[in-house]
Amino acid sequence: MQELKAQVAVDSNYVFSGYTDRLNFFQKMPVKKGATIFLGDSLTEAGRWEDIAPDLNILNRGISGDISFGVIARLDEVLRHQPKKIFLMIGVNDLKRNVPASFILENYKRIITKIQKESPKTKIYLSSLLPINESKLIEAFKQVKNADLQHMNSELRKISQAYKQVTFVDLHPVLADDNGQLKADLTPDGIHLEVAAYVPYIQYLRSKKYL
Repeated sequence: MQELKAQVAVDSNYVFSGYTDRLNFFQKMPVKKGATIFLGDSLTEAGRWEDIAPDLNILNRGISGDISFGVIARLDEVLRHQPKKIFLMIGVNDLKRNVPASFILENYKRIITKIQKESPKTKIYLSSLLPINESKLIEAFKQVKNADLQHMNSELRKISQAYKQVTFVDLHPVLADDNGQLKADLTPDGIHLEVAAYVPYIQYLRSKKYL
């Protein structure tokens, strides 16, 4: 008797107008060799990285609404810069779509493998997924739970330990409150960050010698 295996339907579609338009813009920009690249979704796109750290050679490669599958698809544009460092934060939109954690984590491994193959000198930083603030969380992200985010972060820490030149960046000490929630004064909607929140974010990365 053959064992029946359940098929998991996963929403891996990353193509939408915002993704395409922003990627086209990125591709028209000149190469900045050795840049530090922040790579991710709206949490990355909203960061005023260059304004907060003008002394650093920074590129913002955040696309609002992006998922881990979308990051994989646009890595060639990122790697043409042969970046010095990549800070990667992706996955909350995958969770919003009910993509299983195992798929997201496998995509992280695919991303790391491609970076290390095509830009071997690049240092990779896996930024922890931020917690949500349940009391302020907007309806669109109601299915995202802190327990799932904690599980993801635990697994990302393990992944970072399994690869050379990969560091896990725990952002909770600076952005989470004592209850493990995203600090209420740092978020307008329970999931995104106020622009001012990126200042202590960058200061924390500097204090840890990541930047």
